[in-house]
Amino acid sequence: MLPLIVIVGPTAIGKTKVGLDIAQNISGEIISGDSMQVYRHMDIGTAKIRPEEMKLVPHHLLDIRNPDETLNVADFQALAENKIREICARNHIPIIVGGTGLYIQAVIDSRYNFTEQEKTGTQSQIIDELAALHGNEYLHQLLAEVDPPASQKIHPNDSKRTRRALEYYFLTKKRISDKNSGYDCSQDAKYNVVLIGLTMDRARLYERINQRVDKMIEEGFLEEVEGLLKMGYSPELPSMQGLGYKQLVSFLNGRVEFSAAVEDIKRDTRRYAKRQWTWFRRDHQIHWFDIEEYNIYDKLLIEILSIVGRTININVE
Repeated sequence: MLPLIVIVGPTAIGKTKVGLDIAQNISGEIISGDSMQVYRHMDIGTAKIRPEEMKLVPHHLLDIRNPDETLNVADFQALAENKIREICARNHIPIIVGGTGLYIQAVIDSRYNFTEQEKTGTQSQIIDELAALHGNEYLHQLLAEVDPPASQKIHPNDSKRTRRALEYYFLTKKRISDKNSGYDCSQDAKYNVVLIGLTMDRARLYERINQRVDKMIEEGFLEEVEGLLKMGYSPELPSMQGLGYKQLVSFLNGRVEFSAAVEDIKRDTRRYAKRQWTWFRRDHQIHWFDIEEYNIYDKLLIEILSIVGRTININVE
């Protein structure tokens, strides 16, 4: 089987840096495992890696869609699997880095088999049309019919997660709530995969999230959202429902004060991190590293590289 490294964990934990450092030690190439970083012009709000950092290591599946174009889980699976084969053909090691659990699971779990018709994005287009005709509340009602447990966990205003759950149901004919209840790919791996998870004290991670949001604002997040609107991208697009974008659009439309919008971004990002923890904690194949246990970063890197070398049988210098 082809080798594959996957680095997961909640947002703001430091996955990007760890991925870069591992890649430079093993001739790796990075595949983004983030459902928002696929969009062009959406850089600050998605915490996309900076261009100067990408010069150190090849990166893939960044900036491959315009904000008004769709990319569903089947699309991502096909694109990522092609990149894995291409990277291995160059005798390099593919490394998926990201926090979108469903997308990553679709790549490493052999039970995710989509038909060619499903890979065209037809189901995603149908969901978009239903939302345009009936509104996002209708989508949540539809989810309640096909997957009641998922609808109870997903807030009616969380259109992004509602869409993703419906997309999963229509593509696989299974409920995402059933899939989430038993997330463990150890028996169904398609690759010789090593999963690395990063974690830390939750309260301190939340502090980091708050600080990162403040930094995003300082770096021009609001101006990024204004630019997207000026380019003609509708605030109703699924991409514009992403963390931070939706809240800043509400401010620009005069619905909330700026300080309230920023606090909403922080709150919703903390909630997102909690959901990421819940998702990944179900996979017992993940090797977890509490980054606060390492007062010297190089020790953390050495231990991760040691596990990587043993698991996928490569030499690590």
